[in-house]
Amino acid sequence: MAAFDDLRLDTPRLVLRPPRLDDLDALSEMMADEPTARFIGGVAPRSMCWRQLMTMIGSWHAAGFAMFAVIEKETGRWVGRLGPWQPDGWPGPEIGWAIVRDRWGRGYAVEGAAAAADWAFDTLGWTRMIHSIAPANLPSQRVAHKLGSRNLGPGRLPAPFAEDRVDLWGQTRDEWRHRHGAADEELRLSREKAEGRREN
Repeated sequence: MAAFDDLRLDTPRLVLRPPRLDDLDALSEMMADEPTARFIGGVAPRSMCWRQLMTMIGSWHAAGFAMFAVIEKETGRWVGRLGPWQPDGWPGPEIGWAIVRDRWGRGYAVEGAAAAADWAFDTLGWTRMIHSIAPANLPSQRVAHKLGSRNLGPGRLPAPFAEDRVDLWGQTRDEWRHRHGAADEELRLSREKAEGRREN
């Protein structure tokens, strides 16, 4: 993956980098956990996770972007995937996220998605972003809200997700840049709240 070896986005607590083959074990573990996998295609065996990973790696080479691997700086551990994603037939340029369950509640999704959105707007030239979120997925709705996105109404995904109910959340690049200061404040408060929970 030589063309992307040097690509790295740093946030206060995370490193975002393109996925690698050695992410397979951690990805397979995440996708075996039903609560985590529920809204991202469901529980998947390792063989399917391999295909998912190869799709992400292939998209980096063919399209110049895909979701990033999320690495926790404190431990060096792979803790999820997030970032830009737009398969054929998708309803728009998406910034998505999935974080391993034992790292929920720390604000990682907001922190990482904000960095990925900046990169997509500045580097890819996107003029808007969406988040396709199931109506029952309240945690992801809260992440979208903290990013400054709003519910734009029902959306439709291509096969094999055509029967899944989703709402499209999103905002334009201009809205993002206008609200970014507010989003940064939300991120700071979310991080402080999460750190306070761990100390108690």
